[in-house]
Amino acid sequence: MATYGTISGNPLISTLEADIFETRFGWFGLLGHDGTLLRISIGDATPDDALGHLTAAEEIPRFEVEVADWFPALRERLTAYTDGEVVDFEEIELSWPKPLTKFRRQVLNITRRIPRGSTRTYAVVAAQAGSPGAARAVGTAMSSNRFPIVIPCHRVVGSGGGLGGFTSPQGTDLKQRLLDMESGAD
Repeated sequence: MATYGTISGNPLISTLEADIFETRFGWFGLLGHDGTLLRISIGDATPDDALGHLTAAEEIPRFEVEVADWFPALRERLTAYTDGEVVDFEEIELSWPKPLTKFRRQVLNITRRIPRGSTRTYAVVAAQAGSPGAARAVGTAMSSNRFPIVIPCHRVVGSGGGLGGFTSPQGTDLKQRLLDMESGAD
């Protein structure tokens, strides 16, 4: 059991729960409390790497983290997703450690609604969020997305046909594999 801090300044919560599981895309990890998700890690090489990525974020204060069978319904849905099934994550409750700017909230909401098998460019997402020309800011929002797959940041790509970036231990290789799986090319 590792020690970490309080969630969003709430001193009543002393323990977070984590679930680490293997998929065909590597080890995934979930971190949260009750039914609220704080973070997902994807594509790690080992269970320890997944736990480390979940708990290393500086904006997650110190807590005790119990690794257990936490949020089995989400684990099962993520596993089904990685097996190529069409899965909806719309009602998953997410918790952010600090208030989001209006722009970042819009970007994440737009990204969350990008359909499976589709992509949007950083520029298109910026325009949809009401800030044409803010493609780099969309990239920044994507790089700090703590809920990959649930907020499918892998579906946001560069305007020139490139993938852009992907914050995962496997980098853009995993981004391409996820896009291929969703489009049926996998």
